[in-house]
Amino acid sequence: MTIIEIESALSTEGQFQGFNTKGGHIVVHPVTEEMTPAATPEHHSPNGDGVIDATSFDLGTTDERARKLAATLTLEEQVSLLAGADFWRSMPISSKNIPSIKTTDGPNGARGEFFTNGTPAALFPCGISMASTWNLDLMEEIGRHLGDEAIARGAHVLLAPTVCMHRSPLGGRNFESFSEDPYLTGKLAASYIRGLQSKKIAATIKHFVGNEQETERKAYDAVIAERPLREIYLKPFEIAVREASPWALMSSYNIVNGTHADENTHTLKDVLRGEWKWDGAVISDWTGTYATAPSIKAGVDIEMPGPTVWRKFEQVKDALDKGEITREEIEKAAGNVLHLVDRTKGLDNQTPEPEERSIDNEETRKLILQAGIEGLTLLKNQDNVLPIKGAKKIALIGPNVKRAIVSGGGSAGLNPYYKVSPWDGLKNRFDGEVVFAQGCDSSKWLPLAAPYCTTPDGEKGVQLEYYHGDKFEGEPATIQHKVNTDLWLWDSAPKSVLPAYSFKVRATLTPKSTGNHTFSFASVGPGRLYLNGELLIDNWDWKEDGEAMFSASEDKLASTQLEEGKPVELLVESTNEVRPASKASVIGRLHDYGGCRIGYQEEDKIDRLQEAIDIARDADVAVVIVGLDAEWESEGYDRSSMDLPKNESQDRLIKGVLGANRRTVVVNQSGTPVTMPWADDAPAILQAWYQGQEAGHALADVLLGNASPSGKLPTTFPVRLEDNPAYHNWPGENLKTVYGEGIYVGYRHYERCKTAPLFPFGHGLTYTTFSYGEAVLSSTLLSASQPITINIAITNTGNMAASETVQAYVRDIKSRLPRPEKELQAFGKVFLQPGETKDVVLRLDKYSVGYFDTSLGDKGLWIAEEGKFEVLIGASSANIRARGDFEVADSFTWVF
Repeated sequence: MTIIEIESALSTEGQFQGFNTKGGHIVVHPVTEEMTPAATPEHHSPNGDGVIDATSFDLGTTDERARKLAATLTLEEQVSLLAGADFWRSMPISSKNIPSIKTTDGPNGARGEFFTNGTPAALFPCGISMASTWNLDLMEEIGRHLGDEAIARGAHVLLAPTVCMHRSPLGGRNFESFSEDPYLTGKLAASYIRGLQSKKIAATIKHFVGNEQETERKAYDAVIAERPLREIYLKPFEIAVREASPWALMSSYNIVNGTHADENTHTLKDVLRGEWKWDGAVISDWTGTYATAPSIKAGVDIEMPGPTVWRKFEQVKDALDKGEITREEIEKAAGNVLHLVDRTKGLDNQTPEPEERSIDNEETRKLILQAGIEGLTLLKNQDNVLPIKGAKKIALIGPNVKRAIVSGGGSAGLNPYYKVSPWDGLKNRFDGEVVFAQGCDSSKWLPLAAPYCTTPDGEKGVQLEYYHGDKFEGEPATIQHKVNTDLWLWDSAPKSVLPAYSFKVRATLTPKSTGNHTFSFASVGPGRLYLNGELLIDNWDWKEDGEAMFSASEDKLASTQLEEGKPVELLVESTNEVRPASKASVIGRLHDYGGCRIGYQEEDKIDRLQEAIDIARDADVAVVIVGLDAEWESEGYDRSSMDLPKNESQDRLIKGVLGANRRTVVVNQSGTPVTMPWADDAPAILQAWYQGQEAGHALADVLLGNASPSGKLPTTFPVRLEDNPAYHNWPGENLKTVYGEGIYVGYRHYERCKTAPLFPFGHGLTYTTFSYGEAVLSSTLLSASQPITINIAITNTGNMAASETVQAYVRDIKSRLPRPEKELQAFGKVFLQPGETKDVVLRLDKYSVGYFDTSLGDKGLWIAEEGKFEVLIGASSANIRARGDFEVADSFTWVF
């Protein structure tokens, strides 16, 4: 999102500390269908003392207490609750003892207050890696630990989970979401939510709805027909609401069928509140509110962030006077907010917000390691190259070997307790010799300069000085120490220097080699970078936006000759003046938020490819670790290609190493499918995703056979980008994205078109083999009130303990409307010792056979048609091992 996109949603000059472009968050608060009439002066305290506050309502459920209290508030007090107090908190009403609650990102960790350089926190595997485990019990346990992490950050609401669909392999936030399949996504989300909310931390399921791309995410219109809207895009939310009842929900940035998601009465009011009877609170995505009355009327309870842009009292009162909204709708929204407060912190809890703290502990470390191991997905393993046995020398090759690639970018990022790289992981687990070659450079931007920097006081990192006004005048108002040089200041600029400030970054940079070294510099406002007092990069009047999430300039690069061990003084001068300057007239102010990014890379005089080939040839086994990272996959933008970056260098590296050593394992770290032109030649391919702080240890344990991988693909890997179902209409044109593939998303498309993928949905190997027995159905008839259970015996026929995920797909033999060849409707995971047999029990019910028919009723109904069905049970969508038949005797319909 650009600065222009968010201007109208921001507070006026001097009233905000900063803002970001973070995507998709809605907080859900429970609501009842009938609301108490608005408060009048005749209301009295239940205690008879004439004072009405949160502590007066001790009886009844959290919902009842919230409704009663909302009814006693004045109109001005009710309206004050409908927007955030600041970037992360709800609005308190101190006169009524109503506390504020705090929100925090995100899906794979509770980050806390600051986007960068924040309180150290546990970093779990990303969403798609969690989904690859297909382990609902594990997901619930992750949710519980995330609850503890949120508590440690002083937060009450976690802005997660993300359940948007993988419509295209290019989706910038696919790594953060679970799957291309709505059933798998919904079941995983429900488990995650149950675990999280068991700790009294509200889950905020997001983004509702149709937020499958980042390109023009605040402006594009997702044109989705009603049937795919119901069967694909609303389905994960429906399952989660039915099975786990998230306390909050986040509306998405985009438009849905002509109406912004935060104003969409069909999705928010008719479906979510009406058909589903959901009783939570809806929170807008950050700066994702676009008007006053429409969003309140549709059911968005809290505009975030604060201070408000669209819900000032005068604005709401004007809309009320004009009849655009009603007093009952305002009170209902206020009651939803109070319900969320009561469910989490409690209406009677006046405890001050605690300082953020870290709770690094062994139990969480083990859970993250287990999740990492179970999420690792073995795509290919010819000639038993894996696990590595009997090797004395392993060559670790690739740009991701000594980098800990542990998360995608954007809201999912945080400051982890620690990060384990593949190099450190294998060194910690392997007793033999480990050698390294980088092979190529895959970075999108230059690496951060921070590792080479020390402050004037000798600390690692840089010194950040803030000045009142934009002229660097006087003494610094505030001085901060920053360990990194990605200095985006929307959430950390001191309030004392707002609204107009300037800042300087000072550091001593010490080169580690002699050469023509390169600096990069990007700034939000005007900026300049000096070395030893001489101007190196002038970015003062930049005009072109870069691709970073923070509306900064493009990177500007400059090279200079430096000597090994000879320090140079680095100075950056920048302000929070609006850039490009032309935006000032558009947004109506001269100052915005500030910040910069400083990169640095030393000249490379080595033939990295040849070096990699040489060490691969001399090793017993070569492991090539390639992929993407948080620069290539991030909130804020989509990928432009399915190819590995950059300039085919990683593909050349893999081919070169394969030519030098046939015992080569290719490890790909990415949150989405990548093209693999070397797939036929590589004997072993391991999809490693982004696995959080224990990534290196999880990878080492699987490579060495300390544990078997058990991941199964939650998304299809196509051979080429052109094969994917959204190829013809991604990312749309003229701000319209037509979901023309309809219900044929993911494997549904590949099977319908008979297009063979590179690796199918549900695919994943282990270090053993499994046999499947016959499918035994409890009945051959399924009805609205009579589900069917399926028992199938699974035997570990190999020599290593491992888990198998058994998948059940349902096929409608003959239906009135077209349906997919088959759809996932049940799964179960079982751990087996060698030779051990266990029964896996799967359950089918009415939801397993229905589809949405828009010709039924006033707005459409779910229908299970009379007729025959087949259940296909297998190790993937393409590897069916057993079958069973059943039927629906009489057609029946339902709403939810």
